[in-house]
Amino acid sequence: MDLPPVLLERLRVLGVALGDVEERFVRGSGPGGQKINKTSSTVVLRHRPTGIEVRCQQERSQAANRATAWAELCRRLEERRRLAAAQIRTDRELARRQTRQKSRTQKARTLADKRHHAGRKASRRQRPDE
Repeated sequence: MDLPPVLLERLRVLGVALGDVEERFVRGSGPGGQKINKTSSTVVLRHRPTGIEVRCQQERSQAANRATAWAELCRRLEERRRLAAAQIRTDRELARRQTRQKSRTQKARTLADKRHHAGRKASRRQRPDE
């Protein structure tokens, strides 16, 4: 493929095989008259493993739209990877917080709160002599 080296490097870092991306050129839509109706300058890229689809029709040139579409696909894949890594960190942090030992002060406060709550419940009980 005749993509810029920068884009090829970004795709390599992301682990994207060029064969995993389906590239189509379709006719555009919207204003533009005869030019837009006769030329297939819109680029549609679909990354099969993730299902991410990018459609670019910003320029009149197919080559410019193609470069923009590939850059957008890289951006979306990077964002997806970043969000997945953030979710893993969040899950790890949550598990760490849930399983760590409580301090003596926290334990004492919890027991005091339990005793206080039990006392309030006990005061609501009916006494047998009434």
